[in-house]
Amino acid sequence: MERRERIAAKLRERLEAAHVEVVDESHLHAGHAGAKSGGGHFRTLVVSERFAGLGPVQAQRLVYEALDDEMGGEIHALSIRTLTPDRWPG
Repeated sequence: MERRERIAAKLRERLEAAHVEVVDESHLHAGHAGAKSGGGHFRTLVVSERFAGLGPVQAQRLVYEALDDEMGGEIHALSIRTLTPDRWPG
């Protein structure tokens, strides 16, 4: 299983997510200092009821907590968009 798939699986499991998208944008950052360590650049969309009643920063903290083991290792940079199911148009 590749990095992107592992990250998506962990977000689905730990945040009981109804929908997860993980896009690997590492190729856009070739030559970047963080890329030298092997850490990737990812963009995520996570739809979870766990975000209900939370502000954006609180919801993003939940995502960072779910991916704590990967941060600073497999993940160098992470762009996060969080939504509750009622806010997701999908």
